[in-house]
Amino acid sequence: MPISIKSSRETELMTEAGRILEIVHDVLAKALRPGMSTLEIDRLGEEVIRSYGCEPSFLNYNGYPGSICVSVNEEVVHGIPSGERFLSEGDIVGLDAGVIYKGYHSDAARTHGVGEIGRKAAELIKVTEESFFEGIKFAKEGNYLFDISAAIGKYAQERGYGVVRDLCGHGIGRNLHEDPEIPNYQMNRKGVKLRAGMTLAIEPMINIGTWEVDWLDDDWTVVSRDGSLSAHYENTVLITTGEPKLLTLSKERGSDV
Repeated sequence: MPISIKSSRETELMTEAGRILEIVHDVLAKALRPGMSTLEIDRLGEEVIRSYGCEPSFLNYNGYPGSICVSVNEEVVHGIPSGERFLSEGDIVGLDAGVIYKGYHSDAARTHGVGEIGRKAAELIKVTEESFFEGIKFAKEGNYLFDISAAIGKYAQERGYGVVRDLCGHGIGRNLHEDPEIPNYQMNRKGVKLRAGMTLAIEPMINIGTWEVDWLDDDWTVVSRDGSLSAHYENTVLITTGEPKLLTLSKERGSDV
């Protein structure tokens, strides 16, 4: 399938979808606490999404039963919300969410510590976020897609982390998942040339230990094979004629790119 180039109207709609999703993440980050169930997180996220007249991108997508993917500790992505799974002091939790606004999607993930967390966990979260920003230094018209991939992987691997290879980022727009796929590690080819109007969900998934992962019996939850902590960071990114625009991050480090 050809990679879609978004019109100015489409990028306006995706910008609004991204703005709303950023609010969802802000609300969830403030609500996290020890003793909270992962189902509570899911319900709160869906409530905020619908309060803006939007729909959750993930709910019933290929059968996924939640609106927010809630992945705790060694869970890399796609953790299923449960009323029987409770957060504990010192956990780290990855929250992945998407919003549909007037037919267009946004997609973003954040990993947070619950209460006080250990130094290694905090450093993992920091490096995962930093690897994203290293990658999008290359998210400019005229560069190649896998320039982004190589920069993400190099940054994390040089710091001793495992970069998950079995999962990747993706194009996004009218569909939650569009071409192209975006690995988070060095490839042996260049990939497509980046053009203004491309919209990409770039999402490093980084483990403290091995890069290898397994799927649990629920066929959704992905875990690090060695049981080590994993972090996930993602934004929806618009390629422009100049610097990339982060549709799901309007503040903090987003102004640094």
